Amino acid sequence: MTHSRLAVLAESLPSGLLVRALTHSSWVQESTESYERLEFLGDSVLGLAMASHLFNRFPGWEEGELAKLRAFVVSRRSCGVVARRIGVPELVLSHAPVDEGRREDIAEGTATLGNMLEALIGACFLEHGYSETAEAIVEAFAEQISFGRAHDIDHKSTLQELLAARDEGAEYMLVEQEGPSHDPCFTTEVSVDGKVLGRGTGGSKKESEQAAAREALGVLGTLLE
Repeated sequence: MTHSRLAVLAESLPSGLLVRALTHSSWVQESTESYERLEFLGDSVLGLAMASHLFNRFPGWEEGELAKLRAFVVSRRSCGVVARRIGVPELVLSHAPVDEGRREDIAEGTATLGNMLEALIGACFLEHGYSETAEAIVEAFAEQISFGRAHDIDHKSTLQELLAARDEGAEYMLVEQEGPSHDPCFTTEVSVDGKVLGRGTGGSKKESEQAAAREALGVLGTLLE
């Protein structure tokens, strides 16, 4: 493990709680004996900690900008990256309650490591409380925040990943096209489960879809608070 504060908190968890956070559902007869309940809790703690941090750190940002960055930072991909960075694979190899082969399979993957990271966050919340856990989360995800700020994140991809985690998808519809052929203006709406969550305009269909996705991220950010 690294010297990340989140890693230190995870390592100090009671043995039973630590093992539970590293137990895949396929390894037990009842899913309640796996990391899934802790993952559910940790996902909420992670989201709140990041929303609070970004809200206070960027007072001039609009809701859509905050929602876009948060969605990227807490995405499954980011959780997998952070899990590797702070040493979750090493925890799996040393504490997961299965044989060495299955430990190595999990440690070499990415998606499950991200799930286990959220489970560890949930366990840290239970053992150490919100304030200490939230501070450790912000430190552990600092590089993801910096990366998200420095790069032009694809709004559509970010929205797709956020919805995929909820087993939902987005549908884009071109609803209006105006202007001459040399200077067109397209308007697109994006819907989730039949409900329009975003509307955007741009000089191309792709630009209008990106704008619609950005607005939808802002709406979803409000709904998920």
